[in-house]
Amino acid sequence: MTPTLIPRPEHRPHVEAAATDPHDRGVTRGERLRDGIPAAIEVYDRLFALGGISTAQVRQDAERALDTIGAFRPAAHAEIEGIARGARVEQWRVAALNARTEILARSAAVPPGECTTIVRRGPGCEGAPRTFGVQTWDWHVELSALWHTLESRGGAHDFVGLTENGILGKMGVNSAGLALHFNILGHVRDGIGGIPMHVLAAIVLEEAGSVAEAVEIVRGAPLASSGSFALFDETDAVLLDMSPVGVFETRPEHGTLLRTNHFLTPVPGEGEKTWLYQPDSGQRYDFVRARLASWQPPATVDDLAACLVTGEDEPPVTCLPDPDKPLGQRWASLATIALEPATRTARILDGTPADIGSRDWRVLTAG
Repeated sequence: MTPTLIPRPEHRPHVEAAATDPHDRGVTRGERLRDGIPAAIEVYDRLFALGGISTAQVRQDAERALDTIGAFRPAAHAEIEGIARGARVEQWRVAALNARTEILARSAAVPPGECTTIVRRGPGCEGAPRTFGVQTWDWHVELSALWHTLESRGGAHDFVGLTENGILGKMGVNSAGLALHFNILGHVRDGIGGIPMHVLAAIVLEEAGSVAEAVEIVRGAPLASSGSFALFDETDAVLLDMSPVGVFETRPEHGTLLRTNHFLTPVPGEGEKTWLYQPDSGQRYDFVRARLASWQPPATVDDLAACLVTGEDEPPVTCLPDPDKPLGQRWASLATIALEPATRTARILDGTPADIGSRDWRVLTAG
């Protein structure tokens, strides 16, 4: 597959926020992204409006989400408050960015993106046991310049990874050696009222020292929307189906976890928004699963990422934007993310899996 250029900034922002006070970390993040956060707000305003969601409704949803965040984790609320202060925007605006998945769940006009994740537990290139994961982050091409890499230091655990401007967290690995990949799922009962998935991802990365601790945090969270975390450390790995009807686990099959954008367990699957995700999600899942079965077991991150490269007449695991499509339907693989717990390392490529070799990974270490 020939790599295709997606509009990207000349220098991808990297934000370092180090403080024991979460509000201070937020202020640092907001100041560093003082131009980028308003730009992200403007794009999401357009997406919300496209979905028929009024500004008044967005504000109501954002303030409700903020109340839930404050009740569940005051520190996360304080960091959002700090981001708003540093960026000089209203607090509800930053809350709306963090709850963008839940707010957009109101709309059928703006379907979710297409992400594919693989976590592999097996011998590395020298034969020693090794666990590592890779995923594509597929989202609206209009947001291709509005994400950044992050180092967050000063909480219970430091963590590094990728997130969007103004949003607390997404994919990453922490200083305890816990890694988290993130995919969107959809259930008919999704809505506002629980912890936004992006906020929960940041909480898990900051607080959990193992897969078991991460699962405990997720199970204790008030959930009103759906998503999947692939959680793995040096010795354990699990995929979570998270939804308003509960949290359900899938364990590795032949040393591998594979996730696209549909539920893998039956209870939440009964209420899945299949009209948004299928047949695409199932086709990508089956394609990558067959490829993994027929190829030599991946021994390196680049080997694993190669499983996500697709071309013409293949399912769009590597997702390229169609410029003829309207706003809300121009999907692209905005980044490729590889995580390795043993080295506390996140490798982030500002490009698709097909760009590996022609673009450099940004390598971040949590500690």
